[in-house]
Amino acid sequence: MTMYNPPHPGEILRDDVLPALDLSVTAAARELGVTRAALSRVLHGHAGISPEMALRIERWLGVERGGRAEVWAGMQLDYDLWRARQGKAA
Repeated sequence: MTMYNPPHPGEILRDDVLPALDLSVTAAARELGVTRAALSRVLHGHAGISPEMALRIERWLGVERGGRAEVWAGMQLDYDLWRARQGKAA
């Protein structure tokens, strides 16, 4: 996937968070309470971080470990705005 500036927040989950926690996509999906397919779509930028997913990440990671829902939702908004400014579909 092409890296954008700012990156899709799913890329951050895929490239930084999951390796740091030594988790597979399947294990992370289980911990988040979503299907592997749903998480995979987010991780590959085919789906955004919804408010519900942001809250799931917050419960999963905890606020003290960078999981604040507002941060994840904000990263998604930043990405979507950047894409809109580039004239690309979100």
